[in-house]
Amino acid sequence: MAQMNMVEAINLALREEMERDPDVILLGEDVGKEGGVFRVTEGLQQRFGENRSIDTPLAESGIVGCAFGMALLGLKPVAEIQFMGFLYPAYDQIISHVGRIRNRTRGVYSAPMVIRMPYGGGIHAPEHHSESTEALLAHTPGIKVVIPSSPADARGLLKSAIRDPDPVLFLEPKRIYRAIKEEVPEGEVLVPLGKARRVREGGDLTLVAWGAMVREAQKAAEELAGQGIEAEIIDPRSISPLDEAAIVESVKKTGRCVVVHEAPRTCGLGAEISALLMEQALLYLKAPVERVSGFDTVMPLPKGEHFYLPDLRRILRGARKVLEF
Repeated sequence: MAQMNMVEAINLALREEMERDPDVILLGEDVGKEGGVFRVTEGLQQRFGENRSIDTPLAESGIVGCAFGMALLGLKPVAEIQFMGFLYPAYDQIISHVGRIRNRTRGVYSAPMVIRMPYGGGIHAPEHHSESTEALLAHTPGIKVVIPSSPADARGLLKSAIRDPDPVLFLEPKRIYRAIKEEVPEGEVLVPLGKARRVREGGDLTLVAWGAMVREAQKAAEELAGQGIEAEIIDPRSISPLDEAAIVESVKKTGRCVVVHEAPRTCGLGAEISALLMEQALLYLKAPVERVSGFDTVMPLPKGEHFYLPDLRRILRGARKVLEF
């Protein structure tokens, strides 16, 4: 196994799936000759040609609309949106057509397509380049929403997403694109969609986090361990469908839960997980569920983003709150 960062692991997954299945097609702005804005698709046009790695105009609705049409005709498109903040012109395609086609045609047609996009803050980007509106997508029927937090998971989840018979939104936490390296297996190692990962075992409280926030949760768990407190970390990996059983099982064991996400707090996925635990684990809870999140505002410009993003200090404060309740 080779040591890879997330960019390299995603590139490997795309290459392997394009080799395995000639119907897998890439499209998006600069995905071909330039290899993508973060070089995730680097070398794939040179390897597979311009008919399978297609540079498109800067028109997100057109990119998703074309991918949708390709999927209905039997291809397996993987569309790239350069930043999540530019998804919104294409959201009409997703909510009006992509997510509805199976229901609309009573199962006659489906849309086996993937929409990849970098998301989240932490790289000092300008406005519209640090969005974390995954809850908006999780609220949309008919699509799956997947968020890897490690290179190996990114490869295995993307391969599963490409083979899925229905549309998958694949959100890539760009803050950790090149921040983590680990051994990434080659070959038929798939990570199932909708199945959470227990990142760390513990018995005193549960930290639920996804994407770049898993790394922050790990820092907090290590700090707590030094104080004799064992935190369990659950990474859902797919927020739609959400592995509810894994979260409930962990909280039934620990009795306490802190949900960490960088998205705005109101109507974020932390609220959904809090409600889930109220419904399915109320009698096991020793303290109210705590949410450590972004704020209900636009992501600040670069000099202020560290005030917005959950960090070690804020996660520890949330953990102390549930432990001392």
